[in-house]
Amino acid sequence: MNDQVDRTTTTRSGTRAYSVRAHHDRQYEFRPETTALLVIDMQKDFFLDDDGDHVPELAPIVPKVRALIGFARAIGCHVVHTRESYTPDLSDVSAYRKSLGYIGQENKLGRFLIRGEPGCEFIDEARPLPNEPTIDKAAFNAFYASALGDKLSAAGVTHLILCGVTTQCCVHSTLREAVDRGYWCLTVADCCGAYDPHLHNATLDIIAGEDHLFAWLCDVADLLDSEALEREKI
Repeated sequence: MNDQVDRTTTTRSGTRAYSVRAHHDRQYEFRPETTALLVIDMQKDFFLDDDGDHVPELAPIVPKVRALIGFARAIGCHVVHTRESYTPDLSDVSAYRKSLGYIGQENKLGRFLIRGEPGCEFIDEARPLPNEPTIDKAAFNAFYASALGDKLSAAGVTHLILCGVTTQCCVHSTLREAVDRGYWCLTVADCCGAYDPHLHNATLDIIAGEDHLFAWLCDVADLLDSEALEREKI
C-alpha cells in the first residue's frame, strides 16, 4: 500500500469516503457523490501551437489531467468542464479586457477564445462526455455570470477538486471564489499549469500560505493511489 493514501472508509450511507494525504502533512476527505472535479479551460487555444503540437510549457500536465479525469469518472465524481469563451461580436468582453488585445485575435485556430472557433474547443485528451456539463465563461473566475454555482448546488456538491490552466489566472480565480462560497477545495498541483513556472509555483505558495487559507493541495499520484486502495478493499 502506498503511504501517500491514508485510508478509504465507508460512510453510514454505504458509499465510499476517500481520505488522501495532501501536501504539508494534511489530509483531504471527500465522497464522490458530493464532489465535483472542475477541469478548467483545457482548450486548444491554450495548449496547441501553430503546428498543432502541445506547447512545451503546458504539455506535461496533459497526461496527468487525462488520468485525473479518468479517476474521477471511475469513482463516480461529478465532472464539470469550463471554457473561457466569448461571443463573436465581443459583446460580453469588458472595455478593460478589450484593451488587453488578446480576445478575438486571429491565429491558425481561428479567432482566439471565440465560441464556435476551432481553438476554443477542448483538446482531445480532455473532451467532456455527453453527460458532463460545459460551463462557458466570459471571465477568469468560472462562477462569474455563469451557471456553475447553480449546477453544483443542484447536484448537492460540497467538495471541489480543481485542475487546468492557467494556475495563477483561471484556476486561482475560481478557487478563491469557491472558497468564499464555502466549498471544500483540493487543487491538484501537478495537474495545473502556467506558461511561466515562477507564477505557477508562486500561486501554489499562496494557496498554502497563511495557514492554508485556500484549502488543500496534492499531486495526482495521491488521488490515483486512493483509487488503488479502493480497489484493494472492494
